[in-house]
Amino acid sequence: MTAPVPPAPGELPPLARLLGLSGLLPQLFAVAALLVGGLDWRFTALALAYAYAALILSFLGGLWWGLGARAPAGAPPWLWIAAVAPSLIALASAIPWSIGARWPGPSLVLIGGSLIAALAVDLRLVARGIAPAGWLALRVPLSLGLGTLTLIAAML
Repeated sequence: MTAPVPPAPGELPPLARLLGLSGLLPQLFAVAALLVGGLDWRFTALALAYAYAALILSFLGGLWWGLGARAPAGAPPWLWIAAVAPSLIALASAIPWSIGARWPGPSLVLIGGSLIAALAVDLRLVARGIAPAGWLALRVPLSLGLGTLTLIAAML
């Protein structure tokens, strides 16, 4: 049995890539349920699509907070604000349907758009040397994938 080959400096390990990409599956299943599951599945699929996207958006903020805490030269002030914004956006996305407005289309649009917009933070993290070089190779397909699937759920 051979030892696993470590990733090159600045690259994320293959397991991180595999687990990250597998994180698209819950949203993919929710969209599939909306497309082929019929009315019996509709509420459950929409609720899961919303909850999962909001959870992952909050998770991104935690990732950014962790990167900021480990930044060798200290994190720039904008990063601390960016790190708490995803949780606040996820919470704010619940307001329309919590007061009786149309659910969950607008909430899914806000979350989906925020997931895609999160790439701007990731780009700045890499440019400033705060995130590892392999960060964007994972973050781009994950943010675009989950953001797009969430927007598709909003349209369905």
